Amino acid sequence: MPRDMNADFHLYSGNGLPLADRGGALPGFIPSIAAAHPGLYLADDGLRDAVNVALALGQPLLLTGEPGTGKTQLAASLAHELGLGEPLVFNVKTTSTAHDLFYRYDSLRHFHASQFERTEQKAEDFITYEALGLAILRTLPPGDPQLPPDFAHAQSVRSVVLIDEIDKAPRDLPNDVLNEFEAMTFTVKETGRSFRPDPALRPILVITSNSEKHLPDAFLRRCVFYHIPFPDAARLRQIVDARLGTDHAFSPSKLDAALAHFAAIRDLGLKKQPATAEFLAWVHVLARLDLDVSSLQNGQREALLFSYSILAKTKEDLDLLRSRAASGAQNE
Repeated sequence: MPRDMNADFHLYSGNGLPLADRGGALPGFIPSIAAAHPGLYLADDGLRDAVNVALALGQPLLLTGEPGTGKTQLAASLAHELGLGEPLVFNVKTTSTAHDLFYRYDSLRHFHASQFERTEQKAEDFITYEALGLAILRTLPPGDPQLPPDFAHAQSVRSVVLIDEIDKAPRDLPNDVLNEFEAMTFTVKETGRSFRPDPALRPILVITSNSEKHLPDAFLRRCVFYHIPFPDAARLRQIVDARLGTDHAFSPSKLDAALAHFAAIRDLGLKKQPATAEFLAWVHVLARLDLDVSSLQNGQREALLFSYSILAKTKEDLDLLRSRAASGAQNE
C-alpha cells in the first residue's frame, strides 16, 4: 500500500500553522548521501587502476568528471582503505595562491591585537596551517624541533590531501602547487620557520577539476589523470544498493523504471545535468514515497513533479521536466 504522502513530506504547510497543532512531529532527517561512509564508495576499474598507478609513482592523481560523479569522495575512500584517517581538504578559490595550501597568516588580526592588547603578540599565534602544510607537519615525530609551538599529534602519520576544484584557481596556481609538492618543503616567512617532511611519509595528493577551464600542459604532464565517466544503468544499480542498502524498499522493477526515467531526463539536454549524487537522493525520495514512476497511482504524479526539484538545478530545467511530465500525463 502506498505510504501517506502527507505524513512523509507535507511537514511544512506554508500557512503558519505549527506542525504540532496539525498532529505531526518532525522526524529525523535523511542522512546526507554525500556524507555516506567512505567504505561504501565504489570505484570503477579504471579509477582503481589510476589510483594504484599514482601510488606507485608517487605522483598526484588528477580527476575530472561531471559534478556529482564522486571525485571528491574518492579521497575519503582512499584514505579509508589505506587506514590514513580523514583526508585533509583544501577548497580552491579564485584568489588562492600556492602558499595558501600550506598556511594562512591573519595579518589584520595580528595588527589589531598588537594595537589593543598589552601582551606581546607573536606572528606564530596568527598562523593557521592548511591542508598541505598540516600533512607535512604530521609527518614529523612529536617533539621534533621543527614543529610549531603547541602543535600536538600522537605520532608521525601519512595523509591524503585533497585539492578540490583546482580549475577555479588563477592560471599559475596548478604549476606552483606541483613545484611546492615536489619540493616537499615550505617556509612561513612571517616566522622564518621551515618545514621538511619525512620522505617515507610523503602525502598522497588527489586533485579534482570540473574542467571549467584549461589546465596548463606542464601541470597535466606531472599528474596521473583519470576522467570518471557517468555510470551506466548497471553501475548505478550497484551504487544504489551500496549507498542505500539492498533493503531500500525499491523492488527491482521499480528501480528499473527509475533508472529508465532518469536516463530519459539526462537525454533532454538540461543545462545542468543531474549526476550520481542527485540520482541517489531522488531514488531515496521515491523509495520513501513508494513511487513507481512507470505506474503512478492517484495523487502520485504531484509527488513525482515536486521530486524533480532534486534533479533540476535551474528554473528552466525544472520547467522543462514538469512540462514533459504534464504532456506525458495528457497522452496516457
